[in-house]
Amino acid sequence: MQFGEVDEVERPRITVVGAGIGGLALAGALSANGTPYEIFEQTRQLAEVGAGVQLSPNAIRPLVRLGLEPALRKHAVRIEAMEVRGWTGRPIARTPLGGDCERMFGAPYLTIHRAHLHEALLSLVDGDSLHLGRRLRAAQETSEGARLTFDDGTVRPADVVVGADGIHSTVRETFHRDAPVFAGLGIYRGLVPVDRLPAEARESLVRLWLGPGGHFVCYPVSSGEYISYAATVPMTEAPAESWSAPGNPEDLTQAFGTWNGLVGDIVRAVESTHQWALHDRPPLRTWSSSHITLLGDAAHPMLPFMAQGANQAIEDAMDLAACLADDSGTTVASRLAHYESLRIPRTAEIQRGSRGNAGVLHLPDGPAQRRRDARMAVHAALHDRATLYAHETGRSVVPTGV
Repeated sequence: MQFGEVDEVERPRITVVGAGIGGLALAGALSANGTPYEIFEQTRQLAEVGAGVQLSPNAIRPLVRLGLEPALRKHAVRIEAMEVRGWTGRPIARTPLGGDCERMFGAPYLTIHRAHLHEALLSLVDGDSLHLGRRLRAAQETSEGARLTFDDGTVRPADVVVGADGIHSTVRETFHRDAPVFAGLGIYRGLVPVDRLPAEARESLVRLWLGPGGHFVCYPVSSGEYISYAATVPMTEAPAESWSAPGNPEDLTQAFGTWNGLVGDIVRAVESTHQWALHDRPPLRTWSSSHITLLGDAAHPMLPFMAQGANQAIEDAMDLAACLADDSGTTVASRLAHYESLRIPRTAEIQRGSRGNAGVLHLPDGPAQRRRDARMAVHAALHDRATLYAHETGRSVVPTGV
């Protein structure tokens, strides 16, 4: 079944825990397939911090199928190329995107303010199905489905529960009691108005600078009005993981103020910034039971060093919605098992790759750094991204077995 086709087969009602990018993308995909759902979100008011998101073609194609092309055209920036340099400004690699990306993968590479993406996904959701201020205490499997217990003492039955509740997922605890793993790194993120920066900041590029112990990424968002930056630094102790924890701009300037070119201009223009410690978790062999499953960071939290966190949550949402909409008579348990069989190998590989990049991107100057730079130059061609960018989700996914 493809999205937009609705049948009259009775389907289980889906209870989604978490209204972030993954949870809202799932709701949009369920709506497109005529599958009933509810979303429970712990915050009382939805809001996203001032940070950017890179959207690669593997996520853009499904978002367009869900009807979000107008919102993407309004708010996102079409990226022409990705450039990598050393901290002194020496060029390392350049990957062309723009029209080449659209011709090769059927969609552009876009950057967007996280709040604009969240707002676009929220437009797909039936307001009566979204319940705010509902913090989950526990999720339990029952003989007929699942049971959710909330902090206010209410208990709700569910046919299917999807944990889209992030790296500290309560739903995940139904299957696994593992803890987030600190990467020994922290990240500063924020926005700088482009009119406070040199003219080169207006170019539609994703830029990376690599240096000893850290790296710096920036790109335009909000139709080019702002530059979103992410600066990764070593961190010996892990503070709170909140995306809204305040950081000290002076620390950012001390770490990157002497780096060449636009990096120094950006950090000197920063008036406020946010900081958090970076964590992930080891890949899982299973994340579903008969009536409960996981999605996005709840299933596969990954470090941000392949820029795939949001993209993989969107892929999850599309595959899961397609599996749940199957009308071939398979059980819910078999549909969830098929969903995780589609997603676990791919997301585990990206988790491992992202963790590996934590070391590769932060080499001190020397022989290992020069070998890395040479490899990056060799593999900068766009077709080397095919494993990520050409992947299709959610079109004709039919579970196997009963």
